[in-house]
Amino acid sequence: MKSRLLYRISAALTLLFAIGHSSGFPWSDSSWRVDTGAMRSSHFQVLGTSRTYWDFYIGFGLTISVFLLLAAILAWELGALSAQASPLMRVTAWALPLCFAALTVLNCMYFFVIPIVFSSVITVCLFGAAALSPR
Repeated sequence: MKSRLLYRISAALTLLFAIGHSSGFPWSDSSWRVDTGAMRSSHFQVLGTSRTYWDFYIGFGLTISVFLLLAAILAWELGALSAQASPLMRVTAWALPLCFAALTVLNCMYFFVIPIVFSSVITVCLFGAAALSPR
């Protein structure tokens, strides 16, 4: 299997991961019977701005969606590199799977099966692609 195909698979899965993550907004369902009232009503000052834990929860969730989109674009672009340009991107080619490996560990520690499976498969594809990339 060629690195280009693995990068493209990774990009598609990462895009699906981003869409799935974003479609869960605001990442809380009333059927779960989770009371988010305390998160919404606990105000505190951060560098002169009043915020709540809910603001941070929403902000970090949306930030993850944005970075997943960036990772999808980066994986797609790594798959488009010529054999001559590939060696110039070695650090990036290995940093991306290492980041997804860390994401997989965090997903295993704090989340559930869907993000664990997505991040695991993406990690394997990215490691394979980096290993198969022209040196």
